[in-house]
Amino acid sequence: MGDSLFAQIIDILNRYWPSMALGVRNTLIISLSGTLIGLVIGLIVGGIRAIRLDYTASSAARFGKKLLDILGKVYIDVFRGTPMMVQAVFLYYALLNVVHWDKMTAAIFVISVNTGAYMAEIIRSGIQAVDIGQTEAARSLGMSNIQTMMNVVLPQAVKNAFPAIGNEFIVNIKDSSVLMIISIADLMFQAKSIAGSTFQFTATYGITAAIYFILTSIASLILNTIEKRMNNKTVSLPQSDTDPNNMKLASEGKEN
Repeated sequence: MGDSLFAQIIDILNRYWPSMALGVRNTLIISLSGTLIGLVIGLIVGGIRAIRLDYTASSAARFGKKLLDILGKVYIDVFRGTPMMVQAVFLYYALLNVVHWDKMTAAIFVISVNTGAYMAEIIRSGIQAVDIGQTEAARSLGMSNIQTMMNVVLPQAVKNAFPAIGNEFIVNIKDSSVLMIISIADLMFQAKSIAGSTFQFTATYGITAAIYFILTSIASLILNTIEKRMNNKTVSLPQSDTDPNNMKLASEGKEN
């Protein structure tokens, strides 16, 4: 290898770009899959925790809701209160003899359940940010709690929380590097292997840092574009024909 840092970088890229490309692919698969699955988990857990039962709910429904709230809180506290690296090692080896999974599946599972804990709180805060008048209006139209949540509250909550949801994806691109602890062939694992083979640690990790920066920058650009398009769309309740505003508009139309 050449003596200059630039020559080392060029030489590493020429010799090891297939390994780095494989690492980038695996990093994107893990982070994207983990974020999407974590979002689904967050919608379920956060939605359940945000639901408030009314006076018509039975005692069994109230007991079930209380039990689910406790389980949800324990799940969130455990996965937010422990490092992902520890979770990866524990879950991978604890479940290895039970599910006999491969490392990629284990990595996606770990980052999904970890992300789900954060997503649950993001979704819950997004639901609480929706004006209570939206819920009251939906209930006055005859919607049930579930219909109100699915058709009125959740779409607005996801829109409100989208910047935080997108940030979780960016964080996962970077934090997936800790999964090298279970020998998953992501970008960081490949960088460690290359650096150990060439002993050019500065050049190797400099390239790795640049790749992570490029990935997160592209992800930020895409997410910002999606957010702008979402802001151009609004979620509105279906209005009744007997609404005073509709009746006024109808009367004005007849007069014209």
